[in-house]
Amino acid sequence: MANRVPYVDLAAQAAPLRERLLEAVGRVLDHGQYILGPEVTELEQRLAQRLALPHVVGVGSGTDALLLALRLVGVGVGDEVITVSHSFVATATAIRMAHATPVFVDVESSTMQLDPARLATALTPRTRCVVAVHLNGFPCAIEEVASFCAEHGLSLIEDCAQALGARRRGRPVGSFGVGCFSLHPLKPLSAAGDAGFVSVSGEADAERLRVLRNIGLRDRDHCVEVSGNCRLDTLQAAILLVKLAELDGWLAARRQHAGAYRAALAGRIELPPAEGDDEVTYSAFVVRHPERERLRESLFRAGIDAKVHYPIPIHRQAAFLDLPLRFPLPVTEQVTSEILSLPVSPELADADRDRVIEVLTGALEGNG
Repeated sequence: MANRVPYVDLAAQAAPLRERLLEAVGRVLDHGQYILGPEVTELEQRLAQRLALPHVVGVGSGTDALLLALRLVGVGVGDEVITVSHSFVATATAIRMAHATPVFVDVESSTMQLDPARLATALTPRTRCVVAVHLNGFPCAIEEVASFCAEHGLSLIEDCAQALGARRRGRPVGSFGVGCFSLHPLKPLSAAGDAGFVSVSGEADAERLRVLRNIGLRDRDHCVEVSGNCRLDTLQAAILLVKLAELDGWLAARRQHAGAYRAALAGRIELPPAEGDDEVTYSAFVVRHPERERLRESLFRAGIDAKVHYPIPIHRQAAFLDLPLRFPLPVTEQVTSEILSLPVSPELADADRDRVIEVLTGALEGNG
């Protein structure tokens, strides 16, 4: 059998950066400021510049980012938050951790993203916020969502966990509302563990987030809010600064792989939506087919590691079965039965990508 094609290879990603990564870690060991050290501040500044926003606040994970964003906008007991079920579970678990109720609306079939036309039907006097998800590195129709929120006095949180570097018609995601980003190892910009950040426009919001991430401490001696420890580690920030310099190249490689898949598979399988005027990061390259499991098994037998993101929608997860489903979600159900993520990481060799195409094409033609 040919060499296995992994979905992602973090060791291969780190190998050419090893010396610089170790130097960055060594600098932290030398200065000893392990908690909110200078690398955290520098990373926040560089990410803010990238998003063309005045403030970024580093936190311990993408889930922390969502939870603190919900607290920042005042979501709490008795509130409802409109979002989608086709996402990673953290989108909704953060809402429940904020003591609010997620209200799931369906996605558009063409984009697999939140359908803005569904928002009005979910609106009640208890609605406080919309969490819009930019899934798979594709911007959702965020202007329409932002307009709806403005019209009805709702807060807007963007779940940008998979979309750092994506732009909606030239504007970075995370700049329409409160942006929540993950730097988990499987994201295009990845820490050596968990990390994340929140993007905001206002100084007061940034200052409150810094308090919320730091056990409610305004300074070392004054606790002004009850909150958890959601700080971004200095060591992770140091590692991320090294990797941030590589991000544009990595995103270009993802787009190159995506272009090759599109060219070879057009007309054979349902491809991701057209990019149009958007810039897409392709945190996942997701195709759709009614015989998804057969195709996945053919790829597996050939040593190709394809994934499903995510096979079980949130509303059918055990942790959410106690919530009555307010609306049927037929598109979500269909999408999650058909999706298949192909390897698209920057470390993917062109020859291995071409093998993915060959094996998948054979399976689609009934030869796999």
